[in-house]
Amino acid sequence: MDTLLERFLRYVRLDTQADETSTTYPSTEKQLVLSRMLAGECRALGLADVTIDEFGIVMATVPATVPHAAPAIAYVAHVDTSPEFTAAQVNPVVHENYDGKDIVLPAEPTRVLKVAENPELTTCLGHTLITTDGTTLLGGDDKAGIAVIMQAAQELMQNRDLLCGPVRLCFTCDEEIGRGTDKLDLQKLGAICAYTLDGGGQGQIDSETFSADQAVVAVRGINTHPSIGKGSMVNAVRILSAFIDRLPQARLSPETTDGREGFIHPYHVEGGVAEASARLILRDFESSALDEQARLLESIAGTLRQEFPRAVITVEIRRQYRNMREGLVKEPRALTKAEAAVKAAGLTPEHTIIRGGTDGSLLTEKGLPTPNLSTGQHNPHSPLEWASLNEMESAVRVLVNLALEWGREQA
Repeated sequence: MDTLLERFLRYVRLDTQADETSTTYPSTEKQLVLSRMLAGECRALGLADVTIDEFGIVMATVPATVPHAAPAIAYVAHVDTSPEFTAAQVNPVVHENYDGKDIVLPAEPTRVLKVAENPELTTCLGHTLITTDGTTLLGGDDKAGIAVIMQAAQELMQNRDLLCGPVRLCFTCDEEIGRGTDKLDLQKLGAICAYTLDGGGQGQIDSETFSADQAVVAVRGINTHPSIGKGSMVNAVRILSAFIDRLPQARLSPETTDGREGFIHPYHVEGGVAEASARLILRDFESSALDEQARLLESIAGTLRQEFPRAVITVEIRRQYRNMREGLVKEPRALTKAEAAVKAAGLTPEHTIIRGGTDGSLLTEKGLPTPNLSTGQHNPHSPLEWASLNEMESAVRVLVNLALEWGREQA
């Protein structure tokens, strides 16, 4: 049977990057390669009810071993990786018995995983770490979660003397672009609650996420030859640049906020003189703060409309997901069972908040309480991404224990 490391390395070598400009689901065909692989591996493990639908969503069941009817829970992870940095030809590098020093990434020596900038490395002395070679994403977000779920399923199937309830496995597509649950049938999933495996470190239980919207700012100008541009040209690039420059910089930016502070983050700009646009993400733990951020964007646009009356400036707000906090009260055992499972794995549970979102944000909003659990991934969306095999192994123990905890309950 596969080891956890073998699984993880196999998964991260596949390019499964999502594409937020696509209108298909999944947004990229290459995600289906991993989905099909996982469906095949689930069948090989002897899991029940293995399905893969037209959208690449994989489901399977670890059958219960308890004599009574226990409630079904679900473990969820996503196959796609972030579109923010290339994920083609991933070459993972394994560092055994980590010595506590900075790690130079071999294919791009200017990229260095520095302990001073990654203090969590100090808790990983002696661990086996996996990094990129410096030229791509690693894909630990969320292939660490996938590997942890599959390894836990393997252990539960190998040890049928363990008294567990039914566990549903679910692998989604396009989580990184906010569409991970768009095609997910909760009735088919059939769980009382779920757990996304999409968190960093170990022993953490995330019960709050950001609320999130996306903003698209578009400017339509007037192009003409620059030699005769006086009085006729309206440069959309300059106007969009002015818009971005007027965003708060000493506050409300990822570079200047932490904890419960929200932000506005411009992350993609494209266009030319005639048309230019920017995509921004709006984030805060309170939905009312997102409304304030949207009003700020519209206020900046309004000022620029007065300054450049011949330009057309639009701000479109697209809802993404909301804080899972309120929805988790529907099934309080989701958190108490997670705490017990973490303790049984020899760890101290740490309740944390996510300055981001997971499929669990959307699932909870749809009525399926879904906190998020650790998988040993770090620095997601970056060529400096890394994962700890030891923390991943801890996550496997937590999932096995969680299945046993729920096995003690009556449906």
